[in-house]
Amino acid sequence: MSLVISISGIRGTIGGKPAEGLTPIDTVQFASAYASWLITASGKEQPRVVLGRDARISGPMVEQLVTATLSAMGVHVLQVGLATTPTVEVAVTEVEADGGIILTASHNPAHWNALKLLNGKGEFLSASDGAAILEKVRSNDYNYADVKKLGTIKPLEGMGVKHIWQVVDLDLVDIKKIKEKRFKVAIDCVNSVGGIIIPQLLQTLGVNEVIELYCDPTGDFPHNPEPLPEHLTEISRTMKQKGADVGFVVDPDVDRLAIVCEDGSMFGEEYTLVSVADYVLSKTPGNTASNLSSTRALKDVTEKYGRSYYPAAVGEVNVVNAMKQNQCVIGGEGNGGVIYPALHYGRDALVGIALFLTHLAESGKSCSELRKQYPDYFISKNKISLPEGTDADSILAAFQEKYAHFQVNTVDGVKVDMPEGWVHLRKSNTEPVIRLYAEAGSKAETERIAGQAMQTIDQLIQ
Repeated sequence: MSLVISISGIRGTIGGKPAEGLTPIDTVQFASAYASWLITASGKEQPRVVLGRDARISGPMVEQLVTATLSAMGVHVLQVGLATTPTVEVAVTEVEADGGIILTASHNPAHWNALKLLNGKGEFLSASDGAAILEKVRSNDYNYADVKKLGTIKPLEGMGVKHIWQVVDLDLVDIKKIKEKRFKVAIDCVNSVGGIIIPQLLQTLGVNEVIELYCDPTGDFPHNPEPLPEHLTEISRTMKQKGADVGFVVDPDVDRLAIVCEDGSMFGEEYTLVSVADYVLSKTPGNTASNLSSTRALKDVTEKYGRSYYPAAVGEVNVVNAMKQNQCVIGGEGNGGVIYPALHYGRDALVGIALFLTHLAESGKSCSELRKQYPDYFISKNKISLPEGTDADSILAAFQEKYAHFQVNTVDGVKVDMPEGWVHLRKSNTEPVIRLYAEAGSKAETERIAGQAMQTIDQLIQ
């Protein structure tokens, strides 16, 4: 069993003993701490929280626990039910709630679940807010409400439709152009909440035909739910067999978007943001941001328009902060996460789909031809196990000195930018490993950069 408690929420496997898995006791404790923090943060004795969940089998059970706990703390609960993460984020601001919780373990397998926590802006909590909640968890610093001040529990309906129309109404989404192309689109929604909202979105956008794979929100994931190429063989075959123009794949909570070309090839999860940013920048002057482990292609595209790219530490909240500080009109993460602030500051696959379809329609190209207009980079992701007792910080500091003749960024671990590519090292907070990412213009060059970096770390450890 596994349980990970961090400033961004609590995530774990269902079952087992308290503090070893995501048990009812752990769930109640964490929800209580969040409610206590929210009462203070909002300045309200009885704040309102929007609560939604993905389609995981454990979802109803965890939802009941969280709902009852929030009510016991005196918090009013607005239940969205089955909903995407971005839908809940939009709902928080739409109804002017004080916070939100999404019950989802994102791309983790079906036996995992989690509580993702939002503030009153519908955004993930800052590091300081998350730390305050963790302290309340450690010290059991929360008080339950008197019987006459229990929170109410009410349904909040129609938020999925509102989310869709907010996307469709964006200035850069062109339904007319999409309709004219009579697109045939294949989708894989991994039997979660994307299966409810993505077909509705595509219909509203004027897509001519939708080929649905795994759109029944049972929580019975038919394959590994992380939208990586090795998990997408079925939609790839379907694309070629049925002559679809483009394929879209989302994770269980629909904040990540992978694209499949008409020939069954992968557009590349890193290039979801790159292509959407290219379209947005062609219409709206502004800067961009992504995390340090994302492809250099976003920087290339941004500079093509004479604007600036800003790197951020890994984590959505860090990218959002960089976007706000640097007037970015588009940003996100290389895992297919598109953040478009014209709607809201959160990764949103619905926004990604609508903007990409408009871009594809306007380009007059096939999906694979569109992909070819972007620079080719290859990313390698590795994990280096550390011997027991190794000081990861010392290793990273020594690595930085070894590469000091290059451009070095230490905002999040150590990232070294070289003319031919980059390498990024981050220590794990949950296991004794260093994660190593490298990118260059060819697979061979990427492997060379990664290999040299791993060899350097091995020498430093010894």
